[in-house]
Order: sequence, then structure tokens, then C-alpha cells
Amino acid sequence: MADNPGQGVSSLPLPPMQYVNAYSDENIKRGRNPRPPPPPQDSYSMFGVAYHSDDTIIQPLENLGFRRLYPQAYDHKRELKKLNHSILVNFLDLLDILIKCPDSPKRAEKIQDLNLLFINTHHLINEFRPHQARETLRVMMEVQKRQRIDTVDRFQKHLDKVIEVLQGCATALPDTDIDNKLAVTTQLMDTEEPDSETALQIHEVDEIDKMMCHIVDDIS
Repeated sequence: MADNPGQGVSSLPLPPMQYVNAYSDENIKRGRNPRPPPPPQDSYSMFGVAYHSDDTIIQPLENLGFRRLYPQAYDHKRELKKLNHSILVNFLDLLDILIKCPDSPKRAEKIQDLNLLFINTHHLINEFRPHQARETLRVMMEVQKRQRIDTVDRFQKHLDKVIEVLQGCATALPDTDIDNKLAVTTQLMDTEEPDSETALQIHEVDEIDKMMCHIVDDIS
């Protein structure tokens, strides 16, 4: 068996139970599950009965070699109730025959009648299989839709919460306009040119400093 993650396992047809067991959660997660068998193109065998791919899903009882006990146009619910009552009555008749005369040939007839009644009942039930499949698919899609809607709602709630937190952080930040104004004022003071009076005072101070330096030099 070749291990190709994400592409399934290419292998010869497996026995039914081995094929089912190969679809474990671990194999599906790692992509080791076998690929589905290809659909039959012409004919296939199921439970020992040969079928063709173009056959109808639910074949009439006449095609299967059994006698129909209900009309062509019928109500499923009504016919199933009638068949259920017939099965109960024939079963009670069979019990009566087994009690009074077990060796009577009517016992085999009643068994055949019960067999035919059960076949007709199962055929009516099987005619609901396509409807059951559609309903199952509809329910699965409804579940997936609800899950996606719940996921979107949870994501939207988290998004709203994040936006609220960010807005709270933005409002909690200090106001930097005052600091900017102070910085601008300081910069202006540093770069401002001194006026004429201030320049004169600075010049006089420089002259006095020079004179004091000369006096100290002479004394030393």
C-alpha cells in the first residue's frame, strides 16, 4: 500500500471489513484512507444478484419474480397498514395450524403467504429510500448551514470586542498636544536671536573678563 498523504491509498480492492476499518480518524487526517471504488460502468453483483448500471433504483416486483399484492396506483401509508394487518392475521392462522395440525399442508401455504407479504412490505419501504436519502442530505446541509452561521456570529462578536478594546486603548492614551507645544516653545527659545541690548551686555561682560585675565597674569 502506497502512502500518499492527501491523495488516499492506491491499493487493490480490500475485503469489506478491512475497507471499512481503513477509514479511521487517524487515516483520514493523514490522508491514508483508501480511495472510493470507481462506479460500475456496465454491470455489477450485489449479494449474489446481477445488476446493470442503467437499471432503475427500485425495480417493480414483477421484474424480481414476485406477485404484487397492491394496485399500481396506491397510497403507501394505507397499503402498509393493510399488509401489516394481513401479516398479523396470517401469523395467527399459522399458529392455529401448528397447534391443531402441524403436519397439514396448509402450514407451508401460510409460510409462503407470510413470505410474500413480507416481500411486498419491504418493497414498499424500499420505495421510500430515495426520499429518505434526500431528507438526510437536506438535514445535513441544514446542520452545516447552522454551523457556518454560528461561526460567523462568533467571529463577529470577537471582532466587535477587539474593536472595542482598541478604541478603549486609544482613548486611554495621554494627550500629547501639550508636550508638543512645550517642545515647540523650547525650540523657539533656543533658536531665537538675542536683541541688541542683550548683545551689548554680553560684549561688556567679555571685556571685563579679558581685563581680569590680564591683571591676574601681571600679578603672577
